[in-house]
Amino acid sequence: MKAIIAAAGTAGHINPGIAIANKIKEENKNSEIIFIGTTRGLENDLVPRAGYELKTIDAYGLKFKPSIENIKQMIKTIKGIGEAKKIIKEFKPDIVIGTGGYICGASILAAHSLKVPTLLHESNSYPGKAIKMLAKKTDTILVSFKEAIPRIKHAKKIVYTGTPIKIKKQEYTNEKKEQIINQIGLNQEKPIVLIFGGSQGAQKINEAVLMIIQNKLNKDYQIIWAAGPKQYDLIKEKLEDMNKNIAFLENTKIVPYIYNMEEVMNIADLIVSRSGAMTITEISNLGKPSILIPLPNVSNNHQMYNAKVLESKNAAKIIKNEELNSVNLNESIKEIVLNKNKKMEMGKNASKIATKNVEDKIYKEILELVKSNKQ
Repeated sequence: MKAIIAAAGTAGHINPGIAIANKIKEENKNSEIIFIGTTRGLENDLVPRAGYELKTIDAYGLKFKPSIENIKQMIKTIKGIGEAKKIIKEFKPDIVIGTGGYICGASILAAHSLKVPTLLHESNSYPGKAIKMLAKKTDTILVSFKEAIPRIKHAKKIVYTGTPIKIKKQEYTNEKKEQIINQIGLNQEKPIVLIFGGSQGAQKINEAVLMIIQNKLNKDYQIIWAAGPKQYDLIKEKLEDMNKNIAFLENTKIVPYIYNMEEVMNIADLIVSRSGAMTITEISNLGKPSILIPLPNVSNNHQMYNAKVLESKNAAKIIKNEELNSVNLNESIKEIVLNKNKKMEMGKNASKIATKNVEDKIYKEILELVKSNKQ
């Protein structure tokens, strides 16, 4: 099988594409796979790191407000469709798969015009404009949440599969769990709260957590906080202004990045984060209670819709970004981690949303499309 995967921008778009590529390779070792992306996104790091070739084209989100910049981007995107056609003609794929980002529009339209089978994966519960626009042109649309299905009109075929992720639920022995906690620099005596923002920033979360630390509000629980490489130094400076050393904080460990995220998410008692589709999927698959602070000002407010999938099942608490502060965040954390029954119930409810055998379901749809086109 020869496949092109279009994915660009954030890790939430690119990692599902890589997971799908890995599944194809696992099932068919002779498969040939390349990615199409832009020169601007994380695909330039993540795709080559995963061992796949990346071809780049120009593509932007279409904005219909009249401005010179928007007109320039529209011209570049139209040119990008031509660039995608050239790549498709040269590579001759059996299928073109899109997993997110502006790149999908150009790639799917190019493939459709060349009569190459197309498949789109939508990670969010509220589909973006690109998916809605491409619904008629795409052979199969896969969705991560059942809630997305009625929101996509005029699609030829929609299948609920879930999102492929790298982080899986693990059952650690007490010794292994203790080892992971000790490596973090925390202990087993108090609950552990994992806090992270996301690639698009988390200034409000950072401000609230800093105030919790400054006022020593986390006496009854511990924090492991992935602040992000860019934010880490700023947080370190702010803590120094408070006469605090980032390396010696009580009940708190702050790091730029968590490289063993699967281990840390599995041992955490509670997760505090944004509500990107990937994060929601990981939280539900791990069966963890969560406090979600949706990133505002994103297309279709999709992070709020994602968060409501867990909140509606009593698996998460939502705090709006504009309402977040150290007081309500601390109270919400304590309300969950210091109540074993509530913590357990929320975790069980999160597990009910998890989808099983995601990669198998996706591969089945890919195989069907490829076979039907060859008949």
